[in-house]
Parts: sequence; C-alpha cells; structure tokens
Amino acid sequence: MLYFVIYLFLEVLLSVSISSALGGLLTFIEIMTSAFIGLGILINFRKTLVENMTAVSYNCIDLEQFARLNLFTLFGAVLLILPGFLTDILGILMQFSVFTSMLVNRYNVKSGNCNESDTQQNNLKKDSNVIDVEIINNNTTIN
Repeated sequence: MLYFVIYLFLEVLLSVSISSALGGLLTFIEIMTSAFIGLGILINFRKTLVENMTAVSYNCIDLEQFARLNLFTLFGAVLLILPGFLTDILGILMQFSVFTSMLVNRYNVKSGNCNESDTQQNNLKKDSNVIDVEIINNNTTIN
C-alpha cells in the first residue's frame, strides 16, 4: 500500500509539471499515442515471443530469464496503455531489451553461446559420428 501511495504521489507531481509545460492538447495527444503504442506492442507480442524462444533454444537465456523478459514486455505494454507520464516512461524503458536484460541478469548471470552458426556446427559434429543402417526382415510369415 505504501508503494502505491508513493507511486501515485510521483505520478501526480510528474504529470502536473509535464502537462503544464506541454498544454492540454499535447498532453491528450501523448496519452492517446502511448495507448496506441501499447496496444500495438500487445498485438505484435507474438514476434517478441518467437525471438525469446529462439534465444532459449540457442542457450542464450534460460527459462527463468525467458519468462521475465516476456513479463517485462507485457507489463511495459500495459503501462503504456495506462494514462500518465511516469507509467509511460516506465513502459518505454521496459520495452528495451538492454534495460530488461540488466534487470534480469542482476541476480541471475548465465553465459551461453548465442551464436547460431556455432550451434549448428556443433550439431553437425554430433551427427557425423552417426551411422545410418536399414534393417531388413527376411521372415515373411505372418502368425
């Protein structure tokens, strides 16, 4: 409850100071623009999800980081939809992968091999030791 009151206080202070400098019409346009951007991010979230799944498959991030990155993207989009300057600033910051990676990697550092060509070469090396065989059954009787 205390954090919500602190957030509300900061949101009001920031909104009043920025909207008094911008004016009513530009403040309305900013609120509508950020809401449309947030909706666009939610609509195109599928692409971000595929990119993060690719990063998991190439061992760039683990599953916990995958979940956190996707949650930051969704939460940032919701913050952009909500009216207010502080929520818009936080929502924009959560859309940048550098910012979210810093938050995710703060407590969980993982060094993975993110190079796609190296991963494919490692898979080819593993497959070069496999011998394909075909088993032919000469027993033609059916019991």
